[in-house]
Amino acid sequence: MLYRQFGQLDWQVSAIGMGTWNIGNQWGDIDDVTAFSTVRAAFDHGVNLFDTAEGYGIPMGLSEERLGKALIGVRDQVYIVSKIGSWGRRNGSPIPLDSVDNVRLCVQASLYRLRTDWVDVMLCHEGEIEDPSVYLEGFEALQQQGLIRAYGISTNEYDVLKRFNANQTCRVLELDYSLLNRKPESKILPYCQEHGIAVLVRGPLGKGLLSGKYAADTVFTDSIRARWHEKDNRQQKLQQQLAMVEALKAVAPSDRDLAATALQYVISHPVQPVAIPGAKSPQQATLNAAAGSQLLTAEQQLQLVAELAQSDKVRSTEAAAVR
Repeated sequence: MLYRQFGQLDWQVSAIGMGTWNIGNQWGDIDDVTAFSTVRAAFDHGVNLFDTAEGYGIPMGLSEERLGKALIGVRDQVYIVSKIGSWGRRNGSPIPLDSVDNVRLCVQASLYRLRTDWVDVMLCHEGEIEDPSVYLEGFEALQQQGLIRAYGISTNEYDVLKRFNANQTCRVLELDYSLLNRKPESKILPYCQEHGIAVLVRGPLGKGLLSGKYAADTVFTDSIRARWHEKDNRQQKLQQQLAMVEALKAVAPSDRDLAATALQYVISHPVQPVAIPGAKSPQQATLNAAAGSQLLTAEQQLQLVAELAQSDKVRSTEAAAVR
């Protein structure tokens, strides 16, 4: 496993972390034993950063609860990242984080579920927030109390990040980035590099598509990806992404499978991101961790990007012919 400094923080963090959304039953049911074994397999293979959120899980909070149990005995050897601002959101009854007291309440509830006295990073989980002042004030107070060590935001929006970092106190950004979504390369990743903001990458495997194991006729049934089949435009996007995956298979380095190549593409960016792929089994966690042993060369990265560009050109030509 490769380790790198985490932005301006004096932490040596594994290049591959683990996202624990998947162990909370939203991606299909798994039991407590499997969840525990999955987390510990990641840890045993060098992963020392684990990401979760208060709203992850069925019921909500289950991801934090399972992660906390799995890290008993090794808590001081790992970094935990969690997020607040999503409790109750998906069932239409979110807790309004409109006061510093509510920010404090949600963080303390996360600490309870995680069975820890502190969290290494706490993130705002409102990715389109207009005014982050309540979070900033609350996080600052909690940091002074020693309940959180650093804070930041989970967002894909450049302007939202800039607002959150107005006082130059944002230490961590979590965002969606992968070979299927290279948009962050244009503005938001260079901004993080310029300001010394550590980057966590969720979705580095495109919600599993970059594993390369799904076909054009795949029907997803878990509560997250089943949405892709609900509307024609979402189904069309899915088919486009699957076509991109097929194109990438042809140029993935021969000594790596596509999933490893996708993870290594992300962690090879100059900002030195930490990828946090999810896993639902010890085997998946072990394979993800193994990808953190090396980076892609500049030539390999360019070849992947060129293949994506060619694939996009072909699809555009085909679409024009149909019209």
